[in-house]
Amino acid sequence: MNKREFLSAGMGVGVGLGLAAARAASAQPLTADQLRIQRETRRAAEVPHRKVKSTLMFKSPEGYPNGMDVAPEGFWVAEQLTVEGIGSSSNVNLLDMNGKLLKTVRTESKNTSGLAYGGGYLWVGGNAEPNGIYQTDLNSRLVARRDIPLGGGGDHGAAYHAGKLYLTANRLRGILRVDAKTWAPEYLIPWTFPRTHDLAYDNGALWIVTGTGVGAGEIAGLAKYDAATGVLLETAEFVPGSADPHGLACRDGVLYSCDAGVHPGWELHRSPGSGYIFRIDFV
Repeated sequence: MNKREFLSAGMGVGVGLGLAAARAASAQPLTADQLRIQRETRRAAEVPHRKVKSTLMFKSPEGYPNGMDVAPEGFWVAEQLTVEGIGSSSNVNLLDMNGKLLKTVRTESKNTSGLAYGGGYLWVGGNAEPNGIYQTDLNSRLVARRDIPLGGGGDHGAAYHAGKLYLTANRLRGILRVDAKTWAPEYLIPWTFPRTHDLAYDNGALWIVTGTGVGAGEIAGLAKYDAATGVLLETAEFVPGSADPHGLACRDGVLYSCDAGVHPGWELHRSPGSGYIFRIDFV
């Protein structure tokens, strides 16, 4: 065997061994994480996807609404900024369905993003130090400020149902269910969206505001999860020209949102719906 034949034979053996190793590797059973990712990928491809648009209703009193929930009278709307500007405490305003101001509750939350109303309290999500959830009564008294369980950090949304709080936990990158009395964490629904905002409870499901990223080309959307199982039920995207969603509320099966006029990478009030409360309509 000359040198050329030796090298050729060696290459052939190497290729053969490589193919055999590849076949052996491919025959190995998938890990639990690989199987989960595979299932989630298949499920995501099968999830219904729709488009939505915004129908402007009225402006919030202070012009920076970034959290909302329903009330018997209309809506509770949390302002991200107040007249004092960035870093000051945020107000929560009670508005009727036509935008008339009925009540103002002063909170100690700063850079507010996310709001829930339930159990007789406002649960206000703060995104400036100290981060956390500000449990506030309707007379502007702080009952408690609590860190988000399992890591703290900021909050981008909240919803209340049957004594449970659902929180858009930024650091955990998921929807965390917490017992409102004991503050014990119960389970987490992870998300994979680059950006998320407020939550709304809707007859056993949770809607969350989503976004594709930060910058001029971002597309806002919605995702709907089964509140008990965490299964993704459907997604939606806002059509061009829509308001920029931040807060979220569900009233009689209809979704409502608000546009804070504040968005990472954008100048203030860039959105066409800046400062508005709006209805979300499926198209």
